[in-house]
Amino acid sequence: MDALQKLFEQHFRLPPSRIQPLQGQLGGSGRNIIRLSTEQQSAIGILYNVREENVAFLEFSRHFRRYGLPVPEIYAEDLNHGAYLEEDLGDTTLFEFLSKHRTGENIAPDVVEAYRKVVAVLPRFQIEAGRDLNYKVCYPRARFDRQSISWDLNYFKYYFLRLAGIPFNEQALEDDFDSLTNFLLSADGDYFLYRDFQSRNIMLRNGQPFFLDYQGGRKGALQYDIASLLYDAKADLPPELRQQLLDLYIDKLGGFVDVKREAFLRYYYAYAYARILQALGAYGFRGFYERKVHFLQSVPYALKNLRWLLHNVKLPIALPTLMEAFNSMLASEKLQGLASEAENLTVRIMSFSFHRGLPKDESGHGGGFVFDGRSLPNPGREERFKMLTGRDTPVIDYLNQQESVHQFLASVMSLVDASVSEYQRRGFKSLMVSFGCTGGQHRSVFLAEQLAKRLRGRNGVDVVVRHRELESLPTGKSAQ
Repeated sequence: MDALQKLFEQHFRLPPSRIQPLQGQLGGSGRNIIRLSTEQQSAIGILYNVREENVAFLEFSRHFRRYGLPVPEIYAEDLNHGAYLEEDLGDTTLFEFLSKHRTGENIAPDVVEAYRKVVAVLPRFQIEAGRDLNYKVCYPRARFDRQSISWDLNYFKYYFLRLAGIPFNEQALEDDFDSLTNFLLSADGDYFLYRDFQSRNIMLRNGQPFFLDYQGGRKGALQYDIASLLYDAKADLPPELRQQLLDLYIDKLGGFVDVKREAFLRYYYAYAYARILQALGAYGFRGFYERKVHFLQSVPYALKNLRWLLHNVKLPIALPTLMEAFNSMLASEKLQGLASEAENLTVRIMSFSFHRGLPKDESGHGGGFVFDGRSLPNPGREERFKMLTGRDTPVIDYLNQQESVHQFLASVMSLVDASVSEYQRRGFKSLMVSFGCTGGQHRSVFLAEQLAKRLRGRNGVDVVVRHRELESLPTGKSAQ
């Protein structure tokens, strides 16, 4: 953390006044992602101890920016301490934007338009910027080659099939793996393969997409990345939209290379399978092996994608044992039960007045955290705020100007973040966090809303907010 603070001060000529961890244990990469900010400036700091991967990200970022591609600017780096500072692209991922603007398979036009923009820029990464990229810095491999594919397939076999209890003939499965690998490698593989081109690695700022997490990129086939996006498990895109976006992508490719649709599609669905197997291996490792239950939430969606492929696609090669394993997965009671086992953690956040006593936890789990906000500056003592609540802008602005409030919130966030991660890891379903103050109108309401805002961005967390004392206000305007 000291290294990041130094980099921030060197770049902005001021020390950061706020430091906010963003990812915790929910991500699968092992990186520590931290927002550092002052009143005017903000940056994202990364702490990660794999030097080669850091080098790849930094060099790729600078290369892509030279081509005018929307990736974060690198402000500063200290590779000896595994630290670098990059542009802050905000808090809205494409996945979060999709999740908030859909009802089942009915996806809002703004989301579809965002996806279209993302698909349109992909060939520029793969072909335009990929031509003279320094592939010598790729980590762990410079090409999506036989070794890369073998790692992914074995990951799937040992961490998903084995741990999920799916029976298979090992030699027959290996024979299918060889056939699939040979087929995948017969596609033209001289393009930049982004590797993790999915909705959680794409940020939206003012309606425009920005791209992250390409440090695992290497040379490979065009089909892999578009399959990664369109068969991104929890994004759960409807088949019709997937087809529209695939058609758009193939059309955009035509502006860069001479591509024949039939030739492209010959390999496309095999790469869709390959990407799903890679993802399932990761879900199995994080979920079954490391016991991070929230990773298993994606499994039912991946199975849904497999079911669609099995019913709608015939590959040019025979993979009988692998297909048999897929059918066993779809029939597995253990895997079908993951949808209920991996339900979201519900965090109930309440504001209240100590005069009316502590709130009751209706879930029966004992109340969780209770934080006392009475030590903070009290807007209720000022006439201009008396008729307002902690959800009104003047009160929010007033409390945001108090350093003691930021210190209080930082401590709260740290405690709650750690508990949320541990609750998810252990499969708990409910956590209650309560904030009390004198009247339950200003400070406690503000604190509850700030925590809710923080937690709503976390994968696998449902947030329910209740302001107990505001419910009895004559206007009722701030009850939720």
